[in-house]
Amino acid sequence: MAANKKRRMAAEDLYRFRLISDCRISPDGSSVIYVLNRVERRTEKKFANLWMVPVRGGSPVQFTHGDQTDSSPRWSPDGSRIAFLSNRGGAQNPHLHVIPVGGGEARKVADLRGEFGDFVWANDNKTVYFAFRRTDREVLEREKDETAKKLGVVSRKIERVFFREDGHGFLPKERWHLWSLNTNTGKARQLTHGDVADEVHPSVSTDGEWLAFLSNRSQDPDLDPEAVDLFVMPARGGSERRIETPIGVKSHPVFSPDGRWIAYFGTEGRGAWGQNGKLWVVPSDGSAPPRNLTGNYDVDVPGWTINDLGGALTMPPVWSPDSAAIYIQVARHGCTNLCRIGVDGSSFENVVAERGVVGAFSFDATSERVAFFFSDHIDPGRVKVRNLRTGLERALTEENSVLLQKIQWGSIEEVWFKGPDGDDVQGWIAKPPDFDPERKYPAILEIHGGPHLQYGWFFMHEFHFLAANNYVVFFCNPRGSQGYGEAHARAIENDWGGADYRDLMKWTDIVAEKPYVDAARIGVTGGSYGGFMTNWIIGHTHRFKAAVTQRSVSNMISMYGTSDFNWSFEREMGGHPPWDSVDNYWRQSPMKYIGNATTPTLVIHNENDLRCAIEQGEQVFTALKRMGVETAMIRFPDEFHGMSRNGRTDRRIERLRSILDWFDKYLKQ
Repeated sequence: MAANKKRRMAAEDLYRFRLISDCRISPDGSSVIYVLNRVERRTEKKFANLWMVPVRGGSPVQFTHGDQTDSSPRWSPDGSRIAFLSNRGGAQNPHLHVIPVGGGEARKVADLRGEFGDFVWANDNKTVYFAFRRTDREVLEREKDETAKKLGVVSRKIERVFFREDGHGFLPKERWHLWSLNTNTGKARQLTHGDVADEVHPSVSTDGEWLAFLSNRSQDPDLDPEAVDLFVMPARGGSERRIETPIGVKSHPVFSPDGRWIAYFGTEGRGAWGQNGKLWVVPSDGSAPPRNLTGNYDVDVPGWTINDLGGALTMPPVWSPDSAAIYIQVARHGCTNLCRIGVDGSSFENVVAERGVVGAFSFDATSERVAFFFSDHIDPGRVKVRNLRTGLERALTEENSVLLQKIQWGSIEEVWFKGPDGDDVQGWIAKPPDFDPERKYPAILEIHGGPHLQYGWFFMHEFHFLAANNYVVFFCNPRGSQGYGEAHARAIENDWGGADYRDLMKWTDIVAEKPYVDAARIGVTGGSYGGFMTNWIIGHTHRFKAAVTQRSVSNMISMYGTSDFNWSFEREMGGHPPWDSVDNYWRQSPMKYIGNATTPTLVIHNENDLRCAIEQGEQVFTALKRMGVETAMIRFPDEFHGMSRNGRTDRRIERLRSILDWFDKYLKQ
């Protein structure tokens, strides 16, 4: 296609992307099943179906049909059937379904009321083990009475400390428990019980005799969230046995194929949000203490890189068939790589280490082939397959190729620089299409959320959209970010607005000196922790001509208890609650410095944000109005914290337009 026929990225392209969110290779390595998501523009509804693509070549074929959301496909061990979750039939919560691979209708195999969590097949090809949280009895009773159902909830009695969750709402009283299900007969059986503890992340041994899972059995798990223990129990039900492990947050235990080991992800100790996630192995009989396999490599596992379209699932550890090695995702220098490490902690090596992000991945039964989701700066995601014996790799899907070929792209330049304290920082500069090095462009500093996450080689529609409107967009991973070692991430512990702010200002100095950047026309924006830093910046410097603060943190004192993270923010604030450390909380609150602000600032917040309550944005807006600083507030109803990634598409588009209009007003006019 000729260059003059191409167009620039538009906000409305959010309707046009067809996004992959999961992929799994068949046990025989012949096919890959994947989830393809789409948006119906007329109704603003989102749907997802399963698609199948042959590994040896051929076009993808739609495997499930209908206007519903099908997700989480899992092959049975013999490759004859696929289990998946679906809300078909208008179900409020997705149900477990099974469909024959050779043809036939999908069948709901469990008539349960509640939410399905992780599920795994047993090697008998008929049993599935899963985590499940029942719907509360009072909800079921209310739904039986049409009048009561119409009137809705009369009141809520809250007894848990963690009683809400962003993206979910009020948590039910019921807890997560483990179940078994015979997919042939539909008979389901609850294996664990209790009113206080959750049991999550089930794994079944190869011989089908044992289940491993995680649970916090402290007196009040909400007040000791790191007290997560590893348990094993007979798969048919029976007494549980705790395996001794270091205290710390844990996830995704997985039996080795030979049954001797259990691998899991976990931190060590209480607090320390910025510490590396680690891969551990422990004998499944508990006969020896766990070993930290990644501790000597100073990497964060499993790694996650930020983008605004989704797609990169965090995967559990995957064992090699001989139980000698484990495959994991690793966040490193703006990438999420697929790596292999020996069960003795040796031979730590990259399997897929391209400039990009590996999301969902899976191996065939022999581990000769691996299928994986992959995205980079100019592709929101495709399914690829690599032959580990030959090293040959190729893409199996090109879902967005027609759309992407219509787009005129600007370049993205990687820059490493020395921070003000001698630290090494990685950044990127996105330039407009038809970039003219003789021209002076306005620029926008983008700051990521977290804070313990990373930007990187991942498709960011927002960055391409702003660059398409003739902005230089620059972003980096200052101290506080993951992917550069634990010291880099923990440099802001109990000092938000310290080392991170200094790195961001040094980065701005570097970009402002570029001959193609107009230093008098630079804006700043960010969401969540990036919103915190935007608020912090406007209270500490007047160098930015405009700012957009999004779903931000502004007051660490009032943030305490109003977020779904609840009291746990004290982990980042020196380990003390605000009534014992009010000066320290206020020292790290942008509101303490808001009286210095003169930068025209747009405040964007979502009304159902349970991570950073909307009062955080309201404080900024009210203060700026009171001081006579140019400001406005955009509020999005019914949207949770992550609206920019997964909210209603028309609202996501309106958000982008609002950001662009604000910067155009102050950086271009």
